[in-house]
Amino acid sequence: MKNILVAVDFDSNTQPLIEQALLISEKFNSKVWLVHIAEPSPDFVGFDVGPQYIRDSKASELREEHKMIQEHAQKFTNHGIDAEGLLVQGATDEMILIETNKLNIDLVILGHKKQGMLYRMFVESTGTTIINESKVPVLIVPLE
Repeated sequence: MKNILVAVDFDSNTQPLIEQALLISEKFNSKVWLVHIAEPSPDFVGFDVGPQYIRDSKASELREEHKMIQEHAQKFTNHGIDAEGLLVQGATDEMILIETNKLNIDLVILGHKKQGMLYRMFVESTGTTIINESKVPVLIVPLE
């Protein structure tokens, strides 16, 4: 297991993901790719980019997310593990599958938050899509 992809979502507690990835990467001497999928840019999804202050705000948000993913990668480096942080824009499930193929990933680690029944009735989760379409094993880590 040479390459592990950890999908990081800054909306939830990422510590359990980091801990599991550290354990596995230490055991297998794996490289860890921490990937955060940011919202696609407005022109990507067919909307005008809007006024300058909107573009400035989005650029600031992306810089902050990039900084955060690099800080997570540094946690691995501090433990002697080869790690890189990537910030990618696009549809979450699609981009995780693309990065999995592009980076020759051997294991994908995803977090899972409990959702209410109404949410589950109307929305298929990213984890479900990736489990159904991934060509490599997927580890689901429960998040609070």
